[in-house]
Amino acid sequence: MDQHEVNQSLLSDNHSADSPVTINGTKAFQRIRHRRNSGPDSACPKQNAVQLPLLNLEPIFEKQKFSFKLVSILLTTYLGIGTLCFYFVGDQIDGKKTNGLLDAIYFCVVTMTTVGYGDLVPRSSLAKLLSCVYVFIGMALVGLILSKAADYIVEKQEVLMAKVVHLYDKISPAEILKEVETYKVNYKFLMAAALLFILMVMGITFLMLVENMKFVDAFYCVCSTITTLGYGDESFSTGFGRGFAVVWILSSTICLAQFFYYLAELYTERRQRSLVNWVLTRKLTSTDLEEADLDHDKSVSPAEFVIYTLKEMGKISQEDISLAMERFKKLDVDFSGTLTEADLLSQSPRVHSK
Repeated sequence: MDQHEVNQSLLSDNHSADSPVTINGTKAFQRIRHRRNSGPDSACPKQNAVQLPLLNLEPIFEKQKFSFKLVSILLTTYLGIGTLCFYFVGDQIDGKKTNGLLDAIYFCVVTMTTVGYGDLVPRSSLAKLLSCVYVFIGMALVGLILSKAADYIVEKQEVLMAKVVHLYDKISPAEILKEVETYKVNYKFLMAAALLFILMVMGITFLMLVENMKFVDAFYCVCSTITTLGYGDESFSTGFGRGFAVVWILSSTICLAQFFYYLAELYTERRQRSLVNWVLTRKLTSTDLEEADLDHDKSVSPAEFVIYTLKEMGKISQEDISLAMERFKKLDVDFSGTLTEADLLSQSPRVHSK
């Protein structure tokens, strides 16, 4: 096998049958279906694997499995332990109180989200130490677990939305997958924005009706709460209000964090797309050819050009290329410049010996 054939085989992997998103995806899947029905090739496991996206779009999220049962258990345990602790030291907490148990869980949520109104404050050393421990654990729980759960929910809804939008359209599953991947960040950003707006309206309305606040005061309280400023001059003071706040504060603060996260992700993606367009449209120079010529043979093969282009796009780094080349050299036992079954078989005794 010469170098040209090696390059062609490397490039052909990008158009293998088991790739769910391809250029002109409809035609690609039509060819796959045609080959499956045309003869003994239907026994090929790779071609059978390709049919998965045609039947179900959910497998693209299998790598992001998230246990909501585990999240619920962790959150319930965390709030339960915190509620019991602060309930038993309730006489060591100063402020406007309504109901002992309700105030305890309200204090837990206000602490873990770092809102800290100041309407309930620890007085004794024990209560202060409990608050310090509780806030650090709460920030980790919100940042690592609850935010991931919120992101997972949005991504699941993204696939369902794509199915609904194209319910009556004659569009292939491959094209749906491609559209989902293309507009993923845009959809997540809009979804978070809509949910944040709804939560803000709910909070303002509730504060006006239940806490008897004016519109400006209610809006001010909502903004200071979801941004975790928590000035404390306006807060939830009634028992019913604090019961609502337990759920609303947790939901709204996480939603705002996700909103800004998606906003930053959207900005980064647009910059990346601009960079990709620039790389693909700019005029190449002799310096580019020299840098792309990995084997220094005064010519750039298709494989070398692909690697150089990916490097320019920021998809891979020079360190990634060096590590891959080092692994290739280790696997190329006969130093032929290509990998064959003989190279792999010669590695087997060493693996078994270990």
